[in-house]
Amino acid sequence: MVRGVACQFNVSIRDRGRQVAAFLLGMAAYVARMTSSESVTAAGADASANGGVFRTELIETVRLAAPMALTQLGQVAMMTTDMILLGRLGDKVVAATALAHTVLFAAFTIGMGLVAAVAPLASQAFGAREPRMVRRSLRVGLWAAVIAGIPLTAIQLWGEDILLALGQTPDAAALAHRYLSGLGWCLVPAWVFMALRNFMSAVTRPGPALWITLAAIPTTGVLAYGLIYGAFGLPELDLLGAGLATTFVNIAMCAVAVWVCYAHHPFKKYRVLGRFWRPDWMLFRRLLAVGMPISGSYLLEFGVFAAAALLMGRIGTTALAAHQIALQTAAVMFMVPFGISLAATVRVGQAVGRGDAPASRRAGLVAIGLGALFMAGATALVALTRHQIPLLFLGSSATAEAAETVALAALLLVMGMTFFIADGVQTVAAGALRGLNDTRLPLVFAAVSFWGIGFVSCYWLAFPMGLGALGVWIGLSLGLAIYAVLLIRRFHVLTLRGYMPAP
Repeated sequence: MVRGVACQFNVSIRDRGRQVAAFLLGMAAYVARMTSSESVTAAGADASANGGVFRTELIETVRLAAPMALTQLGQVAMMTTDMILLGRLGDKVVAATALAHTVLFAAFTIGMGLVAAVAPLASQAFGAREPRMVRRSLRVGLWAAVIAGIPLTAIQLWGEDILLALGQTPDAAALAHRYLSGLGWCLVPAWVFMALRNFMSAVTRPGPALWITLAAIPTTGVLAYGLIYGAFGLPELDLLGAGLATTFVNIAMCAVAVWVCYAHHPFKKYRVLGRFWRPDWMLFRRLLAVGMPISGSYLLEFGVFAAAALLMGRIGTTALAAHQIALQTAAVMFMVPFGISLAATVRVGQAVGRGDAPASRRAGLVAIGLGALFMAGATALVALTRHQIPLLFLGSSATAEAAETVALAALLLVMGMTFFIADGVQTVAAGALRGLNDTRLPLVFAAVSFWGIGFVSCYWLAFPMGLGALGVWIGLSLGLAIYAVLLIRRFHVLTLRGYMPAP
């Protein structure tokens, strides 16, 4: 079946390359038109000075984004390690892992958006040279992590019932629940680590978060292997063991990050735990005003991907497993532009704190261009290795047994080329807008793009049009592309008129 679909809808790499090039050229022309709308009154020396400040901004953005992106890659590597180890247990386990992640990340994105608001608030305070406000911004972010974490962790214990209500098979729901029983406890420590990481980045010292994450990757791999397969004298807990390993490592990362921020220069001068229990409801409300729309946007984005996974589940286990492999590949790629997005939030936020409107515009545009450039290169690499990537998840010995899964995953990786680039651009543009505390209208954009256009297209192309898994991915690509254009346009309009958020 997959081979027939592949023949019918096969698009050569050269043709897809032309389509991606056209997309990039169109995006570049759009950004160029935005930049050209700024009046240039002098040539020669002025043009040279302009090039110099953009070059400096690019260097500073890369310097900040590199450790952030590597930190994000490290965090997704921890999850990918779980998937690779669990993939040896078969397609059903891979599919159940996808379902468990669907339940977990619905909750995870809520707290993720709240602690994400620490970055713009702390960055603006750092730019304005207000260290006390930097500490207060972190404090309310830690509050949000704990307050949201208690009820959302409890929901993970009902994962099986949730999946059954969503129409999943009892076997798949039971396997997913076993994984969630260990994984669900990681929410609060993961959010606290993210809040501390955002604080480190806001004061332009993202390095410690990177080193903590790099140390966590092999630790996760060894601990997960031992708990999944019963190695090193540990109990054999299969899916439960993988979830517990991730939770234990997240708790350790959180503890080390707290210690670094409390005891080491330059973080200790902020006294991050000072007056931790003192009420700060005014700033907490401000964090909610910025962070809740971020959570809403994350939920809408994650929701459409979760719905896509459920659609894949209706198509079949092969489609769901192939979708999860392709989506996990996209997640690995996405972490670099997501790191650039975090850097954009910090750079734009610091410029806002200084009251420098031209610098905030420059920081956002440079970050968006950097994200698009990286994703173009990464997409080409994925297209060239599309047949080898699924084997990393299923194992080389699984080729004969899971030939359809491998073939469909490879086809989705080719069809997702525009998807990958649009996904990278939209996250960087969203990060730049967060540096301006502009999160409400992007929430509306997310609703229209992901659900009004993306999901409707996914369903219509997959079922009435009969394209199956390919139709789902075409619909996702369309929603992401429209979202990216809307966000870039929004950033252009705000920064062109020198917008500065109210303190």
